Amino acid sequence: MDAPDTVLRWQNTTTVSRLYMAFELGDKSWKLSLGDGRRAPSRCTVAAGDTTAVLTAVANAKARCHLSADAPVYSCYEAGRDGFWIHRWLTGQGIANLVVDSASIEVNRRARRAKTDRLDSDKLLSMLIRYHTGERRVWAVARIPTPEQEGDRRLHRELERLRHERTAHTNRIRSLLVLHNLRVKYVGGRVWTHWWTRQRDLLAPGLRGEIDRECERLALVRQQIRSLEVQQERRACSGAHPGMALLAQLAGIGSGSAWTLVRELFGWRQFHNGRELAGCLGLTPTPCASGTSEVELGISKAGNRRCRWLMVELAWSWLRLQPDSKLSHWFNERFAGAGKRLRRIGIVALARRLAIALWRFIEHGEIPEGAILKPGKVNTVKA
Repeated sequence: MDAPDTVLRWQNTTTVSRLYMAFELGDKSWKLSLGDGRRAPSRCTVAAGDTTAVLTAVANAKARCHLSADAPVYSCYEAGRDGFWIHRWLTGQGIANLVVDSASIEVNRRARRAKTDRLDSDKLLSMLIRYHTGERRVWAVARIPTPEQEGDRRLHRELERLRHERTAHTNRIRSLLVLHNLRVKYVGGRVWTHWWTRQRDLLAPGLRGEIDRECERLALVRQQIRSLEVQQERRACSGAHPGMALLAQLAGIGSGSAWTLVRELFGWRQFHNGRELAGCLGLTPTPCASGTSEVELGISKAGNRRCRWLMVELAWSWLRLQPDSKLSHWFNERFAGAGKRLRRIGIVALARRLAIALWRFIEHGEIPEGAILKPGKVNTVKA
């Protein structure tokens, strides 16, 4: 079969004297594929994190490909557990590196195919060469945050994990109590302490000890959550980012939500239009049309899951606290009288529109039409 020539037509795809390198990162070792685009790639395995061995492999590959010592090097690896420290180290060594989204890498559609780390690194190498010879849409390249921007995301992510852990401890205690037909609505606080003091002696020592240990872990998690919430509130009020104060002015958006949206989405990412913003959130449609068959597969869910979940929650809050806004009127006219399924679909559409409205509010100062500001601000302002 002839290869399609529609992508790189009229473009000069001649490879120049440069070295390409692809990483397949593992926990114990890294697989490297290196080549110049003309010869078969060379492969080597280095210990995970051994940067000296990587530089040695680069020097050996240049010698094999008859490249000069100062020939440019282009590399790539998949975004994953190692984060961005490798990218920063490679950049410091003068190597032009790309961090690519693993979900955007081409996959053979055959039912049975060989898959090894060596094949994966070779695939990355071939796609890297295609990218640098003009095929820019061959994959999705991740935007690299600065170390400060990356560190700013730690606080709310730790809070999220701790809240999940708090729920897990609470559910575990309730499940253990149900084994003896003891049911409580809330675990923790004075009411729980008095109730548990009266009931604990009625249980077997083993079960009583397990619940006591769960209560100790729950108390520690709650203490850490309170400490991080105070820290987050203090940093938000200190003007850590002007976008937080802007978002917090709108009724229906709290300081915690404003913090997450700025740190994960608006604080360091650059969007040119609403479509790019929706794509980053994973709120873009995924139509499937082949021949006469046309099916809508829902939203892509390929973006930031934290912000996508948060925007859906804020959309419900927006309907309740901003009933006179244009966005709320749009939702009520189209979905309020429909069934539950259509309302769930509509709330996702509202979340997309709300995200775009908040982005315009931060970037251009355009207050969402009909939005109500919190007490102490202007009552109602229309864009």
